[in-house]
Amino acid sequence: MRIVAYIANTGSGTVSSFDVRREKPLRTIPVGKEPTGVGAAPDGAHAYVANGRSGTVSFIDTTEEKVVATVPVGPFPYAAFPSRDGRRVFTANWGGDNVSVIDTRSRKVVATPRAGALPHSVATLPDGTAYVTDSGSNNVTVLSKENTSVARIPVGDFPSGIAATAKGDRVFVADTGAGTISVIDPATRKVTATWPVGKAPLSLGVSPDGQRLYAADSGADQLLVIDTKTGGVLSRVPVGKNPQGLAVAPGGSRVWVTNEGSDTVSVIDPKVPKVRATLPTGHQPEGVAITPR
Repeated sequence: MRIVAYIANTGSGTVSSFDVRREKPLRTIPVGKEPTGVGAAPDGAHAYVANGRSGTVSFIDTTEEKVVATVPVGPFPYAAFPSRDGRRVFTANWGGDNVSVIDTRSRKVVATPRAGALPHSVATLPDGTAYVTDSGSNNVTVLSKENTSVARIPVGDFPSGIAATAKGDRVFVADTGAGTISVIDPATRKVTATWPVGKAPLSLGVSPDGQRLYAADSGADQLLVIDTKTGGVLSRVPVGKNPQGLAVAPGGSRVWVTNEGSDTVSVIDPKVPKVRATLPTGHQPEGVAITPR
């Protein structure tokens, strides 16, 4: 199957799709108003787009490359991210201080658990739990596999991006206002380390082997490559203006970073590390997701 990157263009109400291997554009797909976050189903069959101004999530069929369902959720959803088993999609409703949980079979909201203030992004773990950054209350809300809020974990100032390892043994939080990364141990639900990494880290991604953390530093127009053992910044790769979204390609050979201020996406080889390609997108690209296969 073709591996595809989907990029939400907030300023144009569209999603741009790209062939990841060929680094070539495929299609521009109309979605709702002011799309922000994007998630990709584990089986690669669908992409999910949070339409902030519309209060909906668009389901994109990745074979037909078109919207096949539009699901009403809470006010101003910022993120749309699937569970590891693909049965649920979690939307962080920035305007509602809650999370909409969508059943992917019925394409209906089945639960609306409370979160903290201004929920931003979501990471999911293999055990069925979900972690939600609450930008307005400086914490992370933990949702159980039964879709209930079970814990609040204090982190740094204005937490935004969040990512978990493939094994689910660590969760990384971008404290955008503090210029740090908080590291959470899911077993104890406590912060075990706080790493100073840049000016304003935003979106995060983890290499498949868990040894590298990638952060889009929106304050310095860079991609940060971070050692997950020490928290040290190994390299800083210049990208476009105001980088926002980040996705790691299957196998970890490429990292894609959206540049909101440049209307482009940077494709980085993290081993070199350097930008391989800079591709045009729609207006104000934010979220990006890559199908696993």
